[in-house]
Amino acid sequence: MNMEQSALKELLDSLIATWENEVVEFKQAGDNYSTSDIGKYFSALANEANLRGYEKAWLVFGVDNRSRTVANTDYRLDPERLQSTKVQISAGSEPNITFRNIFELLVTPNNRVVLFEVPAAPRGMPISWNGHYYARAGESLTALSVDKLDEIRQQTLSSDWSAQIVPNAKTDDLDNTAIEKALDSFVRKHANRIQEADVRAWPLSTFLDKAKLTQNGQITRAAILLLGKPESAHFLNPHPAQMTWKLEGVERAYEHFGPPFLLATTQLYQKIRNVQLRILPQDELLPVEVSKYDQRVVLEALHNCIAHQDYTLSGRILVTEKQDRLIFENSGTFYDGVPDDYVLGNKTPLRYRNAFLVEAMSSLNMIDKMGYGIHDMAQSQAKRFFPLSDYDSPETNTVRLTIYGGVVDIAYSRLLIQKTDLPFDDIFALDRIQKKLPIADKAITRLKRAGLVEGRKPNLHVSAMVAAATDNKAEYIRTRAQDDDHYMKLIMDYLHTYESASRQDIDGLIKKHLSAALDDEQKGRKVGNLLTKLRRADRIYNAGSDKKPIWKCRVNAE
Repeated sequence: MNMEQSALKELLDSLIATWENEVVEFKQAGDNYSTSDIGKYFSALANEANLRGYEKAWLVFGVDNRSRTVANTDYRLDPERLQSTKVQISAGSEPNITFRNIFELLVTPNNRVVLFEVPAAPRGMPISWNGHYYARAGESLTALSVDKLDEIRQQTLSSDWSAQIVPNAKTDDLDNTAIEKALDSFVRKHANRIQEADVRAWPLSTFLDKAKLTQNGQITRAAILLLGKPESAHFLNPHPAQMTWKLEGVERAYEHFGPPFLLATTQLYQKIRNVQLRILPQDELLPVEVSKYDQRVVLEALHNCIAHQDYTLSGRILVTEKQDRLIFENSGTFYDGVPDDYVLGNKTPLRYRNAFLVEAMSSLNMIDKMGYGIHDMAQSQAKRFFPLSDYDSPETNTVRLTIYGGVVDIAYSRLLIQKTDLPFDDIFALDRIQKKLPIADKAITRLKRAGLVEGRKPNLHVSAMVAAATDNKAEYIRTRAQDDDHYMKLIMDYLHTYESASRQDIDGLIKKHLSAALDDEQKGRKVGNLLTKLRRADRIYNAGSDKKPIWKCRVNAE
């Protein structure tokens, strides 16, 4: 999300006018300000915002809290390093939530202010930092009291279908293979905070409680959904725990999948015909081969359906495979916000229909709770030169997601191949144009100036421009950026071989392979984004410092 400097100044003035309270904290904060202290304030402000019914709280650097005047902060002057604070806070918080936005404001050329937008803790989910819960007492940082902790935790348990205890259900009703996979996933998710040996030494009851699958050893509906034996589904009657795959076209087929959903999602994915496609014909442009569907996108979509299904409506999750697309349908409505906000990466959910189930799925690394999943699905589609995924509601109490497995407009795919550095906002707008959907006039003006669209509103179309590089196939191959997966594999292979790498090592490894169309600064940002992506996926971690990172593989990272 971008915000004009004038709007930021107005926001700062209003925060100073009300001064510090339980949901606003000012610090002068220099470059050496502790990330751990930031994490404590993040936990405290998020929890207090929840308790007071606010959507957000603010942590502000660059204001003198004695004189109540704007001073200056040199905290992380490099924009990429500043934004990396989000990743660090997410890694240390539980659940893994981070700043919604980090804004920089230049009040004067010598007076810089940084504003951290803190989302309120989701209903029913207090936020901890490194295992400890924090709160505010006036202007002071303190431990979150037991009363406040219980107040947050009780917000949804009584109304959350997934949190309800299943009478007569026992751990014997859980699938052993699913439990083993859950243990492996939990270990990977929490490798930076909990030793693997400690996790595997826990009694089963302890693990299930810590993974948010049980309550004080009692089996919940969430536990049956994710880990239950197939025959345990009857515990959830009259609410069906079922996913259905249906093939439509020349061939027709279907199959139903029940608990344990932790295993069933992969089983359903394996039914889908995921072939390699040449998305551009040879006589128009060099052919590009990609898989019809990205496995991670399909699993993310399935996991989202499970997490957000309204099980009280007694419907099943339906995955329809057509010739050129997959259609996912689940019962309920879009619960918090609108889909486009999540596609653009501008929204962090404040509440969840199945908060207990979401917490469990997050602890098992099935979903994230920041809303990144939908944004990442869209980015993956764009990187494979396919249309972005679409959300709609074909009928009351139904959410439908469409993932494309083919080209809608050849000009759109060709343009994404030619221009590998397009901002995602532009890709989103171009996608809407190819689908004949309306976009804002401001976006139209921007795309026209860049020569990316032609025609007049409402009859706009993606420009059919062809890069000159295509006249020389060898040059085209050299300059076309490869898929991020290729570069991330290079990084992972290097770390597996040499165990660790500095940023200089990674730059030397990757930059020489990047498009010649990018300058050195753009290549540096690209490498930084690749490292952030691997870090967010919990495949690597920084064993050094912010200024001198030393990257290493997570245990069991591929």
